[in-house]
Amino acid sequence: MHHVVFIVYPGFELLDVSGPTSVFNGANRALDQRGEPVFYRVELASAQGGAVESSSGLRMETRPIPDLRSAEVGTVLIAGAERESLLCAVGDTVLRKAVPKLAATADRFGAVCSGGFLLAALGLLDGCRIATHWDSCKPLARAFPGVTVDPDSLYVVDGRLWTSAGVTTGIDMALAMVARDLDAAIAGEVAKRLVLYARRPGHQSQFSPVLNAQAKGDSPFAELIGWINSNLDAPLDVPSLAARACLSERTFHRKFVAATGETPARFVETARLDTARMLLTRGLSLKSVAAQVGLFPPARLTEAFERRFGMKPRLFRDMHAEL
Repeated sequence: MHHVVFIVYPGFELLDVSGPTSVFNGANRALDQRGEPVFYRVELASAQGGAVESSSGLRMETRPIPDLRSAEVGTVLIAGAERESLLCAVGDTVLRKAVPKLAATADRFGAVCSGGFLLAALGLLDGCRIATHWDSCKPLARAFPGVTVDPDSLYVVDGRLWTSAGVTTGIDMALAMVARDLDAAIAGEVAKRLVLYARRPGHQSQFSPVLNAQAKGDSPFAELIGWINSNLDAPLDVPSLAARACLSERTFHRKFVAATGETPARFVETARLDTARMLLTRGLSLKSVAAQVGLFPPARLTEAFERRFGMKPRLFRDMHAEL
């Protein structure tokens, strides 16, 4: 079995642990349904062991880190937390001694969310490229100039090092681990059972165009934006969208720009290309992707994709498609 250990400490973010753990347990369930032996054994560990309280107030039982045998740990991941809890963890002598040893012998190591601060403080990220929560990118880069912080990616794999951005992206990273350890079909089954909207590739931005637009205060177009993202293959020109918003074309265009910071045409193209990237990582044909995102025929998708990202969608698919 592959032994996964999450390192936690008082004040850790519960979802950093519960999300990925649900993925690994889901993979075991899928294997069991196939009649195959389970693969993952997940365990929580802390400096002293026993019950450790998370930031949400829930307490989790943990194993003392000194009791772990480094040779038996396949994956070790550090949970994230708010600044005060992280600073206490960085100063914990047991963690400072044990984490580097575990990282040195594990098949892979890493962090979820701001847990990268602890790894960086221990000198384990020097010369590496990492992902972390968008709110922690600049502080981490300033504090540790030897670390390359990717402010956009959901998760980053750099050799044996795996790091993810904020909270729920730990689920995306865990699914990628399952796909690599087992196969993409099992990862897909787990994502479906968890009722995820999609399996997001690591290079996808932390903020989708839809989330960016909906996050701008009380956007009067929040409902329309959600509809756009669910109907990318529909006619999404200004007349159609203005009619759906019950506004004149001129008024709709003006108010949409004021609410989102983008013209309707630019926003729609961004949403379509963002989804196209995700679909291409699944290895789908250009014809299928172009039809699903409303950029048909494929030549239209190719022109828009190359203009926006500087490469043809076919090359992007070859580089990023899951095996």
